[in-house]
Amino acid sequence: MIYAFKGHIPVVHKSSFVHPLAAVTGNVIIGKDCYIGPGAAIRGDWGEIILEDGVNVQENCTIHMFPGKSITLKKSAHIGHGAIIHGANIGENVLVGMNTVIMDDAEIGDESIIGAMAFVKAETKIPSRSLVVGNPAKVIKQVSDEMIAWKSAGTKLYQRLPTDCHESLEEVEPLREIPKNRPKQENFYQTLNEFKSDS
Repeated sequence: MIYAFKGHIPVVHKSSFVHPLAAVTGNVIIGKDCYIGPGAAIRGDWGEIILEDGVNVQENCTIHMFPGKSITLKKSAHIGHGAIIHGANIGENVLVGMNTVIMDDAEIGDESIIGAMAFVKAETKIPSRSLVVGNPAKVIKQVSDEMIAWKSAGTKLYQRLPTDCHESLEEVEPLREIPKNRPKQENFYQTLNEFKSDS
């Protein structure tokens, strides 16, 4: 669901995928290999929202701002289910955990990880490579090379997902019985602890 607003028409690169149940409105620019999940709302009615290449905005996320602002989610930013980004800038290769809220004029430094359900107050400046948790959010340590490698591997899955969606996602009627030859799901990603033990 793509909407023009006051002459602003969203720009979405052809390699990206916006789910039909997402809403992208107005002054929004979405780069290459981005994934926008169902229920996401990216609302560029009062300001500009830029998603650089490889960003994913998962199910039920909201991205918006105060009037007259421009915000950027830099390359490979990873916005977890249900997160709210309101007028904040998100650095390159950042992970924003599920149900996190990041408020106006906050700046999240590159390769930071914001834990699930954190609340980042307005105008907070988070240095690069910070692990941030809590309400109000606080830096508790630096992100290790191992943690950022695990995050980057997860983001690569989302960067492949737009192609998979373009090629295979289709609206269908449900089956009424479980078929005998039902396909098995691949196990292609690990928890952080599994990743550490294999490294």
